Amino acid sequence: MDFNMKKLASDAGIFFTRAVQFTEEKFGQAEKTELDAHFENLLARADSTKNWTEKILRQTEVLLQPNPSARVEEFLYEKLDRKVPSRVTNGELLAQYMAEAASELGPTTPYGKTLLKVAEAEKQLGATERDFIHTASISFLTPLRNFLEGDWKTISKERRLLQNRRLDLDACKARLKKAKAAEAKATTVPDFQETRPRNYILSASASALWNDEVDKAEQELRVAQTEFDRQAEVTRLLLEGISSTHVNHLRCLHEFVKSQTTYYAQCYRHMLDLQKQLGSSQGTIFPGTFVGTTEPTSPPLSSTSPTTTAATMPVVPSVASLAPPGEASLCLEEVAPPASGTRKARVLYDYEAADSSELALLADELITVYSLPGMDPDWLIGERGNKKGKVPVTYLELLS
Repeated sequence: MDFNMKKLASDAGIFFTRAVQFTEEKFGQAEKTELDAHFENLLARADSTKNWTEKILRQTEVLLQPNPSARVEEFLYEKLDRKVPSRVTNGELLAQYMAEAASELGPTTPYGKTLLKVAEAEKQLGATERDFIHTASISFLTPLRNFLEGDWKTISKERRLLQNRRLDLDACKARLKKAKAAEAKATTVPDFQETRPRNYILSASASALWNDEVDKAEQELRVAQTEFDRQAEVTRLLLEGISSTHVNHLRCLHEFVKSQTTYYAQCYRHMLDLQKQLGSSQGTIFPGTFVGTTEPTSPPLSSTSPTTTAATMPVVPSVASLAPPGEASLCLEEVAPPASGTRKARVLYDYEAADSSELALLADELITVYSLPGMDPDWLIGERGNKKGKVPVTYLELLS
């Protein structure tokens, strides 16, 4: 019990000394040991890394889970060390509603069939989103959290210890300065009124006491300086480790971009397949409709020129439409373009022909396109010089 009381009293004395030193520094009444410029730069860099890591982490969580209530629920599960329950994505929920609507409205009707097709695509999109969230959480969010909850806490702890060691050092410096000033005052020659032997004895005794106090203060200062230097070196090594943290976060960022690219590529494939399914069925439901343009189906009212053409491609009879199945690609070169209804189109992306019936495309080139009866609405006939072949509508920008 005595040992605990002594330790408590000692800790209280140290805390009081640090508080006095800190207060005097704030009011400019005490000197403060300054760190070197390189150390200050390391501290600023570490603080900046921590602040931006927190912001990036929070915003990435918002990107992956926009619902704040769901984020709070996941946070509580993590703090309680419990497994986060599986959550239905918005795409999967929409797919469920569409499937139920198709079942009730009639799955054999055109609307019901389309609902089922879209529901299947939305279900695939939801599953893809779930995989993306899982991958991004492991490869990107987890390393950021580990830094904030592990490395940064260690750095903060060592910085607090360094601050305490600096306060102890500056307090020792102030104590030594006061002791030397008192010693100098005690060793001054007494005036003519203090020439009695008794005063000389008292003055010599006081000078000896202050000499002992100066020696003690110098010893405490050397110990405090050693502890401060040791703690500064430990903190410096941890701060220089921020460079390794940046390298690790850079690798995680590449993984995040890779997973995001995969996610959007899969979503694009799912929607492209859905668009092809809807396009093929749309031709049977709405014959004569041209898919792939957003222009109006009639010319502007102010246009009076007889050469103005509508946005929809006219259906022109051709030899290819009369050819037996499997011979359309053979007769494609013999098909002449219609007298009217051809349009210019700019190629948006490079396209490699899958077979001899298709035309390879280069980005930004101009080609002539037109439609043939019975063609898939996602495809057109494209001509470039003496070459001719099928081209996908999604790779084109139709010009007037």
